[in-house]
Amino acid sequence: MPSKRIVMRTGEALVEAEPAWSAAEPEVIIGELDGPVGYAIANLLGDQIKGHARVFAILNSDVQVRPATLMVSKYTTPNARYVNILMGTVQAAIANAVLDSVRSKVIPIRKADDLGIIVAVWLDPSVADPKTKVDHDILFQTHREATAKAIRKAMKGEPSVKWLLKNQKKVTHYYHDLGVKGEL
Repeated sequence: MPSKRIVMRTGEALVEAEPAWSAAEPEVIIGELDGPVGYAIANLLGDQIKGHARVFAILNSDVQVRPATLMVSKYTTPNARYVNILMGTVQAAIANAVLDSVRSKVIPIRKADDLGIIVAVWLDPSVADPKTKVDHDILFQTHREATAKAIRKAMKGEPSVKWLLKNQKKVTHYYHDLGVKGEL
């Protein structure tokens, strides 16, 4: 039986832990490699921009995950420390989250070689400061959990339009709320 095509799905998530620098807020796009997502992956990888690294999610050097997953930094990398954390702990966390999503059947295993994922990665800039003591286990866990959550939301179409319409007045952006209350 042919698989239903997954042209393009989107998802996002936020997972926070203590300390604040460990927060992860990925945005994902998932779709067939022979469609717009695959073309976007090829274009992004071939059109690198200084300070915004675009690399495949890997478990370790020479071990790329499936579905093929491209990480794109949302923040301009300020120094080598930031890059090493992004391309180490966070990259491994994203790779593990992708495999977790296949293992849990959020991503059908029969589609793993046909799909591509783009993950826009947020890594708090304060980790670039040598004075910040980074706990790589916490950082790994928040990015793994947030990426898996974003993938799940994308694949399940969450939140639904019905839910959004019902809850629109109840859900406000907390930075907007802070600005309204004068706390920013």
